[in-house]
Amino acid sequence: MKYPLFLSDFDGTLVRADGTISQGNIRAIAEYRRRGGIFAVVTGRMLRSIRPRLKELGLKDGLVVAYQGAMIADIATGALLKNDGFSAAAAEKVLRFLEGEDLHIHIYVDDVLYSNRDDEYLRMYEQVCGVKGIAVDEPLSAFAAHAKGPVNKVLAMVASEEKAALIARMKEALGEAYYVTASAEFLVEAVPAGVSKAGAVRFLAEHYGIPAARVAAIGDQLNDLPMILAAGGRFAVGNAQEELKRVAAVVSSCEEDGVAEALALAMGEEE
Repeated sequence: MKYPLFLSDFDGTLVRADGTISQGNIRAIAEYRRRGGIFAVVTGRMLRSIRPRLKELGLKDGLVVAYQGAMIADIATGALLKNDGFSAAAAEKVLRFLEGEDLHIHIYVDDVLYSNRDDEYLRMYEQVCGVKGIAVDEPLSAFAAHAKGPVNKVLAMVASEEKAALIARMKEALGEAYYVTASAEFLVEAVPAGVSKAGAVRFLAEHYGIPAARVAAIGDQLNDLPMILAAGGRFAVGNAQEELKRVAAVVSSCEEDGVAEALALAMGEEE
């Protein structure tokens, strides 16, 4: 097998627009694992959001990566192998910036979602991710100061046409201590510098004793780009951002079983 470790993004890559996962992808994952491959999901989602969906993929054991690589857990038990995030002071800085932009904001602490607004955007996010959020009565920048654990991620919702400009402003204002990226057309996310899906490639490769050159990765959004660049086998679904398509082999879209197509290529013999 050319790539015995295969890492896949979830939303927009495995999951179709209606929120379902195709039987074609599910069968391909099962066949890849039957032949000895290790399949892992690497997502920006919360751990409590992604773990229930893994059952649909037939994944009852192994590892899952959440929060852009900030959290890595055992699928069966939920035990954490990694739990990174912002300190209170670092979280406060990015939150104050986003509050100044007057945006809908989320923070994630101990795998719990906190929002600055109880509105239709929160309801939409809850429905897509299958979680309940808690709207707080004080600014999230003040709330984060009391967090007992790391703030795994900060998220802001923004109109798609304003996304690129917001990312540019955040990078300029926050500096190199923050990694700012996009995980969907309307989602901008910040995690500490050094936390990314590329880190997940390195962690999982070392954990399973597989060289990065023999790891394959597939995704669709900007937050998947570091993972794809860190892997030896680089794939992008047909609906991916152009930045990914320029550096990866393009397979079918998430609506047309692109992951299954990439898995078939990953199961090929080494050259």
